[in-house]
Amino acid sequence: MKRTLTVRDPATRESLRRVFDDLGYEVIPFKKTEQSVLSCVPRDVRLTVTASPAKGQDATIDLTVRLVGHGYTVAPHLSAQQIRDRSHLADVVARCREAGVTDVFVVGGDPSDEPTEFRHAHDLLVALHEMDHGFTDIGIGGHPEGHPTASTETLFQALEDKAPLATHIKTQIVFDPAVILRWARELKDRGIDLPVHVGVPGAVHRQKLLRVSGGLGIGESAKFLKKQQNLFWRFFVPGGYSPNTIIKGLAPHVGKPDNAIAGFHVFTFNDLGPTEAWRQRMLRSLPDGGGPARPGPVREVP
Repeated sequence: MKRTLTVRDPATRESLRRVFDDLGYEVIPFKKTEQSVLSCVPRDVRLTVTASPAKGQDATIDLTVRLVGHGYTVAPHLSAQQIRDRSHLADVVARCREAGVTDVFVVGGDPSDEPTEFRHAHDLLVALHEMDHGFTDIGIGGHPEGHPTASTETLFQALEDKAPLATHIKTQIVFDPAVILRWARELKDRGIDLPVHVGVPGAVHRQKLLRVSGGLGIGESAKFLKKQQNLFWRFFVPGGYSPNTIIKGLAPHVGKPDNAIAGFHVFTFNDLGPTEAWRQRMLRSLPDGGGPARPGPVREVP
């Protein structure tokens, strides 16, 4: 069953247009990811490549370099748990510089069997800034709904520590726009003024999501499922999730002075065809700034 949303306010419609023009996609470095990107994603869509413990940091850089070679703007995840030491970090930075990569996303990452001298993202950020990295944009992660292993105050303190070493924040998945907005306003109140890109799942088919999670490896898949129980609940309740709901709820607040929400970042789970088709449908339904919007509803994906 499809639901519809009608966007009548002109300012909100224009904000949504800008949002969908500027969406970035996150992809997982699987065997067929490169071909899927080439088949489905326009060159002007920004990409990030995750760093999975099952694949390792070098697989992330390998795919990043290949996609940059195809004309995409790509930001690799740099994981503190997967970069062995400063020598390994220097190699990663050198490969990125040679490929023309200017944007990275620094995460703590899930523990793996890889021995590393970096305990968390802050350690990796400090080491990165002690070398001639050449990056112009460095992202860090945000957790609007908290984290099971850290208190809210600990998470905000971590962001305060990392913010001077970064240029933007990308959030983990949160389904409630009100929760995200409260968190973004608190960031401002605490003096953390980095632009925030809100993470949302794309138009992901349920069966594909299960296949992708299974492809992370048996142990990693179990951890993924455990950590994302809320996500799976939303996906498997009929009509329980659509990316439009989150984006529409926050679009009127993008760029407002009481928060730093600057846009959105789409977790595609490598379901790139349906996600790009969804983005194009939304763009066709919204004004391009050259005239009045066409009347009619914005249709939700199933």
